[in-house]
Amino acid sequence: MTQAVDVVLQVCGLRCPMPLLKTKQALSSMEIGQVLKVEASDAGAWRDIPAFVALSPHVLLGREEEGELFVFYILKGE
Repeated sequence: MTQAVDVVLQVCGLRCPMPLLKTKQALSSMEIGQVLKVEASDAGAWRDIPAFVALSPHVLLGREEEGELFVFYILKGE
């Protein structure tokens, strides 16, 4: 996916729940309309991050599996 990205968050090597917590922290410090790219190695992130975004004002623009890497693109909402 070729997506313009404002902030890249690498949480590789962190286990659940840290990828999700770091994602929440990153989004809280961003401006509305910016895009966050999250790169995680924990398989739990594949389920947890989209579930969090679905319950938040943010938008999941896309997600990809790149080998053992899970990549998410999140648009910061209000």
